[in-house]
Amino acid sequence: QVQLVESGGGSVQPGGSLRLSCAAAGSINSFNVMGWYRQAPGKQRELVAGVTSGGKINYVDSVKGRFTISSDNAKNTEYLQMNSLKPEDTAVYYCNADVETSTGRWYLWGQGIQVTVSS
Repeated sequence: QVQLVESGGGSVQPGGSLRLSCAAAGSINSFNVMGWYRQAPGKQRELVAGVTSGGKINYVDSVKGRFTISSDNAKNTEYLQMNSLKPEDTAVYYCNADVETSTGRWYLWGQGIQVTVSS
């Protein structure tokens, strides 16, 4: 069974940068959609960025121009480059992937990783 393993979170000052990684542990034939979500305390989980297999990318308005989603298909890894971070970006970030494997189609979530932006 395929699992998503996240890394790269941590604490940073406002204006700083972080890059989140999400590696698929296991064999994937292809992906349909990959994305990053976040959930701040007391708030609902929201989609931050997503990319389809056709290359269509979308971002929530609050991160446009600051965050970049990308993937390395050879490594089965997706990334979220976060620049010009703001305190309101503080949240637990989750990667998500809709993938095709030899055993079928799976909708996967990472374990979540904390991002804290504070001075």
